Amino acid sequence: MISLITGNNPFDFEDVAIQLFYFQYKHNSIYRSWVDNLGIAPDEVNLIDQIPFLPISAFKSHKLGCELVEEEVIFSSSGTTGAITSKHYVFDLSLYLKNTESIFFDFYGDLKDYCFLALLPSYLERSGSSLIAMIDHFIHNSLYEESGFYLYDHKKLFSQLISCKEKKIPTILFGVSFALLDFIEDYSLSFPELVIIETGGMKGRKAEITREELHNHIANGFGVNHVHSEYGMTELFSQAYSKQSGIYYPGKTMAVYIKDLSDPLQYVHEGRTGVINIIDLANIDSCAFIETQDLGRKYVDGSFEVLGRVDVSDIRGCNLMVGDN
Repeated sequence: MISLITGNNPFDFEDVAIQLFYFQYKHNSIYRSWVDNLGIAPDEVNLIDQIPFLPISAFKSHKLGCELVEEEVIFSSSGTTGAITSKHYVFDLSLYLKNTESIFFDFYGDLKDYCFLALLPSYLERSGSSLIAMIDHFIHNSLYEESGFYLYDHKKLFSQLISCKEKKIPTILFGVSFALLDFIEDYSLSFPELVIIETGGMKGRKAEITREELHNHIANGFGVNHVHSEYGMTELFSQAYSKQSGIYYPGKTMAVYIKDLSDPLQYVHEGRTGVINIIDLANIDSCAFIETQDLGRKYVDGSFEVLGRVDVSDIRGCNLMVGDN
């Protein structure tokens, strides 16, 4: 299954999802207890719409794993001091990295063709960030020695951006939202070929603004036409990308489903607001079926947008933009 989902050959998403449901019901005791408590008989699950989703809060309170071997690394979410953070026990780090690379390739192309610059101070300043692991993998697979992380050295980053522009180097800047705004308070440039991928993460560092306002500020400061976004989280091995307008397209190992706010077992129609539920086929050894507690809408082509958080859920470090409506 691992080689299937990380390879280039097409696969039947529903068939793999159902196989993974049976596997995780059998080997993941936490997920099995959840399914049993819902009164769902696993042998009656024959369609993807019948698969139950586990609340994302389970990653805070339980060790979700299907393997008996020792984990290779533990991804952990950001959080305020004293807050309980989510933990994703990773038994095969190479699977995560291969999947992030495969998804990136489908959206942007080969890693080696880009210079990757990263302005992610809040993630660099703690351990266990899945985002840092992903970007570090991207940097090490780039052919450009200019690739690298930046903490708070905006002057150095500005010089590097100018150099990349002058040398016509294809450049992608991954940035946490508040740090991108901090940068353009001191510097501005016109680099229309630059791809900026914001990763969310205002987290109370600045006054909350709409996604549209955020992207307009960033676009004006860097002299680009559009700001891209990445939707990912500690609890997922897969990512979705938005190239403009806050409309995300999931990677091939990921699918989004919207459930009714008042009935978590009821799906809502395309274009209607509800709770984002995600199937992540790359979450083989943890749980692939997650109710995120993000609000959003899904469209007929499989794309989706994130509108905010369910009121009762904790604020999380990624994707905290207030919806445009």
